[in-house]
Amino acid sequence: MTPFASALLDWFDRHGRHDLPWKHPRDAYRVWLSEIMLQQTQVATVIPYFQRFVTQLPTLHDLAAADEDTVLALWSGLGYYRRARFLHRAAQVCIEQHNGELPREFDALAALPGIGRSTAGAILAQAYELRFPILDGNVKRVLTRYHGIAGYPGEREIEKQLWLHADAHTPAERAADYTQAIMDLGATLCVRTRPLCAMCPVRSDCVAHHDNLTAQLPTPKPGKAIPSRSTIMLILRNADGQVLLQRRGAQGVWSGLWSLPEADDTDNAWREAQRHARIDDAQPLTPFVHVFSHYRLQIQPLLFDAAAPAHAIADNADLRWCAIADLPALGLPAPVRSLLMALPEPAAP
Repeated sequence: MTPFASALLDWFDRHGRHDLPWKHPRDAYRVWLSEIMLQQTQVATVIPYFQRFVTQLPTLHDLAAADEDTVLALWSGLGYYRRARFLHRAAQVCIEQHNGELPREFDALAALPGIGRSTAGAILAQAYELRFPILDGNVKRVLTRYHGIAGYPGEREIEKQLWLHADAHTPAERAADYTQAIMDLGATLCVRTRPLCAMCPVRSDCVAHHDNLTAQLPTPKPGKAIPSRSTIMLILRNADGQVLLQRRGAQGVWSGLWSLPEADDTDNAWREAQRHARIDDAQPLTPFVHVFSHYRLQIQPLLFDAAAPAHAIADNADLRWCAIADLPALGLPAPVRSLLMALPEPAAP
């Protein structure tokens, strides 16, 4: 065991996060679910989603049997919804090809939708105590600083170096604890800004600490301006207080989720609204901005009240009138859900 791993495990025994809900009980399904949820999302955010998810879908079989709307509704608000669809499909593949269980073989596990090299290693280490290195964002930051590696960690050559270090430090014993320990170190002490080096168990051999490089490492991703886009979201509300929802297509952001019809300008907004309902007036609501990883979306909500449906849509799987009280059962983007839950009361007739 390297001095790095030994010091890290000693620290973990005293200060690690031992009360995470996916550890009690710790089985492959719960570990897998937590690892997918934790991709690009912090632990504090994930915990309530995880608890709600396993309450409704406590086993891999339950997840595989669930419909997509149920899965997306449970995921709604976590973002990066492709993770949820991959999770759902991977569960179905496990039923079809792996006797209803997550495979213990690395190649078979990494081949499942949404599971790459690092996630597969984390699942095998934490669920089965098998020795596999991991390299998520927290681990990259720890190892970059500890070994003083300059260069953006997402670059192929830099990532290859980090994998070599990750493998060298991963001990043959206590694989589950070590994996959690290095993730905990990155999440609680070796954070992006103002790392708590005075409390770090490996600071004595950390190059970034010695050379005062913690603010420079990891090397940031080469920057580029985030573009902006704009859209008008149409809120068609009928006399019963139901709003018209439209399922988004398979491509692009929020794919497969229920959302609102959209248009790129006011004239097209009216034309789109008139395709679905007989309308008299429109009320612009407060515009807002939603930031994705690769662009900013400027949203102008436009409320059409007392909209009378222009035609029946019962046979259209991608359109539905929905009561506000029924929204929690559907997978909606978080900003759309918040917008609809905060709608003003209809004007008195």
